Amino acid sequence: MAGKLRHLALSVPDRYAAAEFYEKIFEMDRMAENETPDAKVIYLSDGVMSLALIEYQSDMAAGKETSRDGAGKEFIGIHHMGFWVDDVNKTQSRINTNGGTYMMGETGSGKGFYEIKYRDPNNVIFDITDNGWLGSKK
Repeated sequence: MAGKLRHLALSVPDRYAAAEFYEKIFEMDRMAENETPDAKVIYLSDGVMSLALIEYQSDMAAGKETSRDGAGKEFIGIHHMGFWVDDVNKTQSRINTNGGTYMMGETGSGKGFYEIKYRDPNNVIFDITDNGWLGSKK
């Protein structure tokens, strides 16, 4: 398996209001909440996909490094997607060979959660991991 889409991240102005909406309408389950200096996040799941509702706290955390990189923390909408892969090293090689560029993150040690962010040739942000996201199912 090369990879399965299992994660979507929405940049939202109010994570609690957004979570309430998706919980009420689609009966999604709240998996966890997390706050860091970079982002405040609620993670929801439908049992297969992980949906992160993110309030970014800075333009840099939102991925804005240049004027080409989007609207930063003020952007509202789909921010990035994530692929659960079997082999991170092989996938990284294929990304690099096909015009993707590394953004941030590294392979986790042990069984802790991690994701590695890249940009595709059109500057769209995506993650890869081989251990999934909260609420996602391989």
